Amino acid sequence: MVQQAVPRIAITPGEPAGIGPDLAIALAMEPWPAELVVIADPEMITARARQLGLSIELEPFAGQLAPEPDLPGRIKVLPQELAKATVPGQPDSANADYVLACLRRAIAGCMQHEFAAMLTGPVQKSVINQAGIPFTGHTEFLGEQTATPQPVMLLVAGELRVALLTTHLALRQVPERITAQRIQSTLQTLHEGLQKRFGIIAPRIMVLGLNPHAGESGHLGSEEQDIIEPTLANLRAQGMQLIGPIPADTAFTPDKLSAADAVLAMYHDQGLPVLKHHGFGRSVNVTLGLPIIRTSVDHGTALDLAGTGRANPGSMRAALQLAIEIQTRNEA
Repeated sequence: MVQQAVPRIAITPGEPAGIGPDLAIALAMEPWPAELVVIADPEMITARARQLGLSIELEPFAGQLAPEPDLPGRIKVLPQELAKATVPGQPDSANADYVLACLRRAIAGCMQHEFAAMLTGPVQKSVINQAGIPFTGHTEFLGEQTATPQPVMLLVAGELRVALLTTHLALRQVPERITAQRIQSTLQTLHEGLQKRFGIIAPRIMVLGLNPHAGESGHLGSEEQDIIEPTLANLRAQGMQLIGPIPADTAFTPDKLSAADAVLAMYHDQGLPVLKHHGFGRSVNVTLGLPIIRTSVDHGTALDLAGTGRANPGSMRAALQLAIEIQTRNEA
């Protein structure tokens, strides 16, 4: 990786009719020890700043120059033209390609070491699907674009870290995805990510069961006995520190969490409600297993808040701070 004394971070605001542009502008109003490059339509950014009552100076991105720390009130923009002018709160499927083009540009820039990391604002998945483009989420899209077979979604709120075995999937489809191969590859990626991205030399990972009471010795489901427990035993033999499978209803108690550096949940709504209750508005989504650094917000597009000045930039701010921390740690 090419070292950057001042990290250059690509920002994709996401759905242009949502709060992503508001959050990107809010970041640009603060000083940062990094160069922020917003990949977006300049006219849309200017119009949104005006609607928010903020005075901001747009500066064309000049990649040939060395990165420099951001100054408040200035925003560097890498132009990406909207297909259709946007109205805050009113998404249009005509701009679905624009949203994905911004992501592709940020990913390409990270892969080519033009950017040290990328920070993504929230997207409106339904709008992209309405345009006829199959899209289940950032995590899966990043995996496809970087040829990463199984990226891992990790949500971070302070010292609480929750990773997901399965992500954006209907609940009835989850049991068939609970396989030894998926558990093993996810835990290996999580283990390596905790070491590389968070500097935890010997990670302790607590693994949740799929069923109530972790299957109750097979009386409430067999996945724990047949798949999860044998896989964890094999990985322990390879040196991993794994706890579980633990019943999800007692896993998030203080004494159990104190013994783990991260939790692996079997599905999206098993682990994330607890994490978001603990740290919503300041938690961060990190994608592990990628050849690039990517962080994101913990919330959606909040269409009703777009352009009102009431959007809370806390999660976006935390995601940027974590991206800078990870990049700095990786280059130390």
